[in-house]
Amino acid sequence: MFHKIAILGVGLIGASFGLAARKKGICGEIAGYGRSMANLERAKNKGAIDSFSDDPALVCRDADLVMLSTPVGSFKGLVARISGSLKKGAIVTDAGSVKGDLVSSLEAIMPEGVRYIGAHPIAGSELSGADAAYDSLFAGARCIVTPTKKSDPGALKKIQDLWLKLEAVVVEMDPESHDRVYAAVSHLPHLVAYAMVNTVADIDGSYLPMAGQGFKDMTRIAGSSPELWRDICLMNRKNLISMLALFQKNLDSLSSYLTAEEEGALEREFRKARDLRESIG
Repeated sequence: MFHKIAILGVGLIGASFGLAARKKGICGEIAGYGRSMANLERAKNKGAIDSFSDDPALVCRDADLVMLSTPVGSFKGLVARISGSLKKGAIVTDAGSVKGDLVSSLEAIMPEGVRYIGAHPIAGSELSGADAAYDSLFAGARCIVTPTKKSDPGALKKIQDLWLKLEAVVVEMDPESHDRVYAAVSHLPHLVAYAMVNTVADIDGSYLPMAGQGFKDMTRIAGSSPELWRDICLMNRKNLISMLALFQKNLDSLSSYLTAEEEGALEREFRKARDLRESIG
C-alpha cells in the first residue's frame, strides 16, 4: 500500500504499528523518529523500523504515509517541523486519543497536496516503549477514523483499508463525538485510577503493598505514561470537567447513603453497576 512509512513516536503504539505493517506486507520501508536513541535502537532490532533519526523532517522525506504517535500535545509542532519534507500525495494520520479541535488544526497546517486523516486505534496497555510492542496489538480492536467535510475521499479510504488490513474493526465518527465518547470511557477512568492510587497514598502509603488483585485491576491504567495522559486530559478538558462533575455527584450519593446507612440504596447502586458492567462483556 505504501512505499515508505514514517512513524513519529516509536513507543508501544508506533512500534506495534510498524510491526503490524511489516507483518501484513503493506509497506516497503519504515523509518522512525523519537527522542530516545536507545528506544529507537530497540525498535530497529525488534523489526518495527528499518532506520531512525532524531530529525523528524529527515525521517519523513519521501514518505507516502506519516503516522503521528507521539503525545498529542506535540502533534502540531511536529507537523510544522516536517512540513517542508512532506511530498505531494502523502497522507498524514495519527493514533491520538484526542480529536476535536486538533483535527481541524492539523488540517489547516497541512502543506498543499498533503492529506490528513485522523484515527484512533482503541488498543494499548499501561506499558510503554518499543519493548512492549507486538504485531497483533490492533487485531480485533476498534479503530475510530474521524473524517471531516474537508477530508479527501481517496485518502480516507486508504486509511480505512490500512486499518482493515491490520485486522482492526473500523468505525467512522466525527471528531467531536469521538472526544465525548472517549472522555467518558477512557479519559475519565484514567483520571480516576490516578486519583485512587494517590488517595490511598494520602491515607497511608504503607497500605499500597497490602493491595489485592481488585485494587491492582482497578488501578492498572495508573501505570500509563504521565506525559501522554497529561496531554490527553488537557486537550479534552471541557468534556472531562463536565464528566468529573457527574462522577462527583455519584460519589456524593454513595457518601450520603453510607452516612444514612441506606442499605437498599447502596445495594441498588451496586446492582445497577454490576448489570451494566456485565452487559459490555
